[in-house]
Amino acid sequence: MRLQHLLEEVPAVRLTGDGSREIREIAYASQAVAPGSLFAALRGVKADGFDFVPEALAKGAAAVLSEREKPAALDTAWIQAADAREALALCSANFFGHPSRELKVTGITGTKGKTTTAYLLESILKAAGHRTGLLGTIQYRGPGLEVVASRTTPEAPDLQRMMRTLVDNRATHCVMEVSSHALDLKRPVGVDFDVAVFTNLSGDHLDYHLTMEDYFRAKLRLFTLGRRSMAVVNADDEWGRKLMTHLAMGGITYGLAPSAMVRAEDYTFRDDGTRAAVKFPAGRLELDSRLLGKPNLYNILAAVAAALTLNIPAPAVKEGIRSLQGVPGRFEKIDNSRGLHIFVDYAHTDDALRNLLETARELSRGRVILVFGAGGDRDRSKRPRMGKAAGALADWSIITSDNPRSEDPLEIIRDIEAGIHNNGGERYEIEPDRRAAIRKALRQGREGDYILIAGKGHEDYQIIKNRVTHFDDAEIIREILREMDGS
Repeated sequence: MRLQHLLEEVPAVRLTGDGSREIREIAYASQAVAPGSLFAALRGVKADGFDFVPEALAKGAAAVLSEREKPAALDTAWIQAADAREALALCSANFFGHPSRELKVTGITGTKGKTTTAYLLESILKAAGHRTGLLGTIQYRGPGLEVVASRTTPEAPDLQRMMRTLVDNRATHCVMEVSSHALDLKRPVGVDFDVAVFTNLSGDHLDYHLTMEDYFRAKLRLFTLGRRSMAVVNADDEWGRKLMTHLAMGGITYGLAPSAMVRAEDYTFRDDGTRAAVKFPAGRLELDSRLLGKPNLYNILAAVAAALTLNIPAPAVKEGIRSLQGVPGRFEKIDNSRGLHIFVDYAHTDDALRNLLETARELSRGRVILVFGAGGDRDRSKRPRMGKAAGALADWSIITSDNPRSEDPLEIIRDIEAGIHNNGGERYEIEPDRRAAIRKALRQGREGDYILIAGKGHEDYQIIKNRVTHFDDAEIIREILREMDGS
């Protein structure tokens, strides 16, 4: 594609140089530049892409996109943009031929529930016979596509490339998780969403967004993308109700409150799943799901509301909910011969931890034993709140490490401990070694107990200092159970 065509309908850009140059690829990392690439020199947290312009040009970049002026010494096509990230996203949409316009795209945002809601909606769409792509925290997959996810929402060129792959392989729908970071960094700009879903909002990522208002405003951006999108909003969440006041066209609400347009009227939680009667304007659905607890009921309602908005027939909605067996790392049950209820979950915020513990308390006839930690180099304010939730709701907690990164694991644990002291008294212990902490929990467990290993979920790594080592909670649990059975 010629450079001048790449810039069509991209606002606030100034091109210096030859607009007829042929652009063969778009790159935002200098190591990915190939001859004929447009190199986007983005300013990041740890590095500035402008510093890598000489390397990109040496590799054959045909043009550079930057918020800075073109250096006088450079002889290359240069695009100066008021907002380089927005320009990159729109250029990427142009380069790949706006694939989202050939798909029915649903974007899901919120602090919790994005992944499970996405899996549920994907299952419903497949039950309706649609060829469906899914882009989210665990995996990017669909017709012609299967990649382990590197981040919840891909960078704009990768996102548009994947959507083009889906379209070229005859996909009809795409379900994607949209993170607040991605929205703030303009990655989904240029995607035409048909449905935008809001699950909830609670304290997380405040090291990045600084305040809950900033966090909310980032989420709100999803509902301004796409010329034809319909909003699906959790009416039981205070931030969801606030969101509705910002939507000129209103939206579809879901929840347990009588005012919700899609609501659960009757529901039962069992240790093998959830049964619910869901009322909506055109009828009623009796649903059975293998997913457990009230948080998953909200995820089910979100997926049902989105599916109905996409005009999916009620029988396919019912079958899609029924057929989903589970989601990796989301209240994922680990089978065992000891009569223990062992679960791995991604809960890494105080609100998610509280929901996890409340679900276990509702289902458990025995004790609830919790293993958890908090990530290093991330929002410190949630650590004592996580400790408070554990102290209030777990019978026994083992505080351990969870990707401490550059921080001292014991410093992180002390932050958590400050919160647990106020609620749990002495119902906890400290074991910085995560494997040892899991082993202690399993050895303490008695038949009927719920053992919750929280924080990592589907992740298969541990980050300590600058080292990334393989560590999969579910895998470790199974190894330790085999050792215990052998002894």
